Amino acid sequence: MLTGDKLETAICIAKSSGLFSKTDNIHVFGNVQNRKEAHTELNILRRKSNVALVMTGTSLDICLQYYEEDVAELICQCVAVVCCRCSPEQKAQIVNLLIRYKKPARVAAIGDGGNDVSMIQAAHVGIGIDAREGKQASLAADFSITQFHHICRLFLVHGRFCYKRSCALSQFVMHRSLIITIIQAIFSCVFYFASVSLYQGILMAAYATAYTMLPVFALVVDQDLSSANALTYPELYKELSKGRSLSFKTLCLWILASIYQAGVIMYGALFAFDLDMIHIVAISFTALILTELIMGISLLFYAGSLLILDDVFDRQFILSWMFILKTSAITVISCLPLYILKLLQHRFSPSTYEKVS
Repeated sequence: MLTGDKLETAICIAKSSGLFSKTDNIHVFGNVQNRKEAHTELNILRRKSNVALVMTGTSLDICLQYYEEDVAELICQCVAVVCCRCSPEQKAQIVNLLIRYKKPARVAAIGDGGNDVSMIQAAHVGIGIDAREGKQASLAADFSITQFHHICRLFLVHGRFCYKRSCALSQFVMHRSLIITIIQAIFSCVFYFASVSLYQGILMAAYATAYTMLPVFALVVDQDLSSANALTYPELYKELSKGRSLSFKTLCLWILASIYQAGVIMYGALFAFDLDMIHIVAISFTALILTELIMGISLLFYAGSLLILDDVFDRQFILSWMFILKTSAITVISCLPLYILKLLQHRFSPSTYEKVS
């Protein structure tokens, strides 16, 4: 807590807000005037563990002048830290200190007054409270709230959902682009790198926009669990720091899934069923769309376009039972193993949110 209040007031606020608990060992950092005194006080603090630190702005200036890195290390080891009699510049200085020495941690700053603006702008995430002191903080912040207790919902619900949605959306977009690229690469290899594109302009444009836009919108509003559960189990928020939703492992899994599905779709259309070029395009592209949109309402839009694009699809062929059977078989082969693996993972090694949802 960074405040301009005097020491006694700052301690009372910390206790009443729950920042300091009744069992915390509160260590009041001595008023230091030079480097030697700062070194002595820092050594005293270093020998203690699990303490709540209270420090004045004057002492903070001296310590940061000579022992900047030590201060960053020690304040992160404390249970809680209160810096009183801080100027707006000192608040921003502490935020920059944590950003500089505690990578890759992300720093959030919360303030409600004009003297908190520099601190809010210096942090990775600035949160302004629209309070009696004015709107300067809320206007300068990344997020604005009206009550301090809304912070729990901001982090545990909105923050978690935004992170999960961003991870899912980025990986879906990557998979969507990668799978059609691999299909084109396989097609080029099979036909001796002829300068011919498997899917012509309108199909490529529609695939990246109209055909796959609803899954994107669905991912934007997706929730893996209810807001009530997200608030009830704050441990779920801590899982995000492990980066399991978007990591090198998940990237490799998506790449492998794209390679497998692209191979099944392309080789299935080429060798298992038909060698007529227009039929290859119809079968492979329909199987691709079914693979991407198997649970989406966009299928209705695609089904209608099959009947409209006469220059791309053979209408007589796509209305036949043979076309339906061929595309269904390829779709099942490309999707079923992945769904089976997902069900097995859910059954034998569920994630934390799956256990509570």
